[in-house]
Amino acid sequence: MALKDNQELVRRIAKLAKQNQELEEHIKKLQKENEKLARELEKFKALSEKLSPELLKEEGEKRERSLKFDMATILFADIHGFSKLVEEIDSTVLMDELDEILFEFDRIAENYKIEKIKTIGDTYMCVGGIPVKNITNPVDVVMAAIAMRNHLQEIENKKRGPEKRIWDLKIGIHTGPVTATVTGKKKVSYDIKGDTVNTASRIQAVSEKGMILISVMTYELVKEFFDCIYFGKLPVKYKGDLQIFEVKGLKPEFSVNGDGKTPNDTFRIKFGLIQFTDIQEIVLDKLEKELPSYLYYHNVKHTVDVVTEVELIGWAEGCTDEEILLLKTAALFHDAGHTIGYDNHEYYSTQIAREMLPKYNYTPEQIDRICEIIMATKLPPRPKNLLEEIICDSDLDYLGRSDFIPVSNTLFEELKAQNKISSLNEWNKMQVKFISNHQYFTKTARSLREVNKQQQIERIQSLITE
Repeated sequence: MALKDNQELVRRIAKLAKQNQELEEHIKKLQKENEKLARELEKFKALSEKLSPELLKEEGEKRERSLKFDMATILFADIHGFSKLVEEIDSTVLMDELDEILFEFDRIAENYKIEKIKTIGDTYMCVGGIPVKNITNPVDVVMAAIAMRNHLQEIENKKRGPEKRIWDLKIGIHTGPVTATVTGKKKVSYDIKGDTVNTASRIQAVSEKGMILISVMTYELVKEFFDCIYFGKLPVKYKGDLQIFEVKGLKPEFSVNGDGKTPNDTFRIKFGLIQFTDIQEIVLDKLEKELPSYLYYHNVKHTVDVVTEVELIGWAEGCTDEEILLLKTAALFHDAGHTIGYDNHEYYSTQIAREMLPKYNYTPEQIDRICEIIMATKLPPRPKNLLEEIICDSDLDYLGRSDFIPVSNTLFEELKAQNKISSLNEWNKMQVKFISNHQYFTKTARSLREVNKQQQIERIQSLITE
């Protein structure tokens, strides 16, 4: 009996020992989970601090950024007649029609690269010249205003006829500096403030049915393209009276059949010559950032020199406005291919031009001609027409200039850096041979530079050692 009791005691002790071990393991597990929860609590506290109202406000302020634009053009368009018509027409039909009009206004703004700011009831607000700065924004905005007015007239003529029209526009436009507050990352939006905005709103307020009124600031920037008549003066606080003009439409010479509404090729070419300034800024900035450091000759200065020279020779040779535009554009891009590779850079230049120029409304035919002009600069020059002759003469203009020697030395340093030539003496011999066989193609270049070439040869020969 005693033996049996002892065996039972041993089993109980063993069971208690096992339970004690399991309890210790469970306690360890709980301790680990407790440590994990403590770490999670610390993370939660840290996150709570970040999500405090003060910090949330601070983070929101960081996401907002302000940009200043020296020249932007504001348009306010009041879709006149809306409030009066609510009583006469079913409101649902009216709202649907207004939505269609505003949708078309959005499309027009996008077409002219204008940023829509907001719609307040039946007032539409947009701005040209932001977020991408450009010199053409006054013309862009006035063109958009004409397109908006034309669209509304077409709707009325189609649905009700001119005598029963219910929609009309009162537009006010002003050009000046603005400050834009930018918010958002995926969907960026802009809010603009400043005297320019207030003035544009006031001009719209004094506008009348069917009118496009612009300030004198905008007028001075667009008067080459549009028929404008003096409207009157607008008192501006602390600034005196502001002259206001009414835009009737495009000048006859810039519109199809003189209708004042539809721009023709003459307009597009004149506009392109102005827009060239924006393209030039972008391309020169690209060259400044991306050209290899060893390009001592084919640098930004050389590109600017060629752009200047093609215009000078082009006008002297009697080129048309369009030909001047093609020449200047080709000169601007002719060495851009150096950002890709040195050899065959002319071809790379045409690829860059073909990619970029459609965004600026160059036609396929114009782009083809520009690329042909660029390829004409490939040595040895073999121009096939006047424009190719002009760019070839402009590209090698330095051969007949008084600064030939220092300019020539930069080309030597460039070639030496690429192990394409070994010594200055060898380079001078090559230069004598090249200049002796070279001739300018245009009458203008021959009269300006040819006379100096023999002097250049003599100067180089004096530097050559046997």
